[in-house]
Amino acid sequence: MLNANRTAAASCTRILLTRPIHSLPATTIYPCLHKATTLNTTTSRPFSTTPNPPFKWTNLLRSTGADKKAKVTESGKNAEEVSSVSVITEPAWPHPVYTEEQINQIKIAHRETKDWSDWAALSAVRILRWGFDLATGYKHDKEIARGKGNPSNVKRQIFTMTHEKWLVRFIFLESIAGVPPMVAGMVRHLHSLRKMRRDNGWIETLLEEAYNERMHLLTFLQLRKPGPFMRLMILGAQGVFFNAFFLSYLVSPRTCHRFVGYLEEEAVITYTRAIADLEAQRIPEWQDLKAPEIALSYWRMKEGSTMKDLLNYIRADEAKHREVNHTLANMSQEADPNPFGVKYGDSKDAHPVKGLEWTRAEGWERKEVLEKVGKKVVKEGSLPL
Repeated sequence: MLNANRTAAASCTRILLTRPIHSLPATTIYPCLHKATTLNTTTSRPFSTTPNPPFKWTNLLRSTGADKKAKVTESGKNAEEVSSVSVITEPAWPHPVYTEEQINQIKIAHRETKDWSDWAALSAVRILRWGFDLATGYKHDKEIARGKGNPSNVKRQIFTMTHEKWLVRFIFLESIAGVPPMVAGMVRHLHSLRKMRRDNGWIETLLEEAYNERMHLLTFLQLRKPGPFMRLMILGAQGVFFNAFFLSYLVSPRTCHRFVGYLEEEAVITYTRAIADLEAQRIPEWQDLKAPEIALSYWRMKEGSTMKDLLNYIRADEAKHREVNHTLANMSQEADPNPFGVKYGDSKDAHPVKGLEWTRAEGWERKEVLEKVGKKVVKEGSLPL
């Protein structure tokens, strides 16, 4: 009887799986469903006598680049080990190649305020800097901030920073620094869609800056993993900062770009002091520390690059963001093209570029940029979309 029931159920299952359901009459469908579903309730044994499920995944871990193993158990066979695969992706925005001379020429600089918008941006940065310094136990000399003091002078160091304190500061800083360019790019993207017109190349530069800041964060995360409290602090700070910057950008994009320019000035100061501490051998843990693999790949650094090289590259990036945002704050937010996206001719004259060939710490003035654009753009199609 049991074998007959199984044969009938198998026949019904085969009919339901191989023939279109709409082509079967109701007199065939209902009896088949009844036989297939009631077999297990009329017998004391399960339908399948196989001791294990046909296919089972156990302990399958997402790859983090480490040499992890996952076990696959298959019916009738011994478990076999398979190596997890690390996915390597190409950067959406390849990083410009910096020369050693270009990196070493980065200096602390400050753009003086010229109107109420600049003053409001600088005041906001100073307030945020005060709170951030208080939270991370950091303080720098005012003369160093103005570029008049020597950051390697031990007597002028007010607080001693350990490598752990530096990493906490870097991680928190970079987790917040990636917010403004992403918000600005998002707002301008939606504005372009809504107005159905070109953005003149601003969006690409802003998203590239956000990507660069995130790469800074991912690099430092190779050296230190934040705990639950720090993650909570970053979550709260990011939520507040994102919404505040979003509303501010809707009101005055120019002030927001000036704000980021001043914020990047402070970042250059921070990394300059960290490099000075490293050169003065006050961070012994970093003296022989090699740069993480992710840094070698992204910045295209040479093999054997150290932590000092990494900090120099990141400081150069922050100096470039300082230049870019001060320049964008000088431009017309609605009509002007992005100076860093325009294709200039074969001119060897200094002009805004993505790399460090020509730099202006205080930003390029609008009149100067428009003159260069008007003289050097070789064709109409050179203006970015």
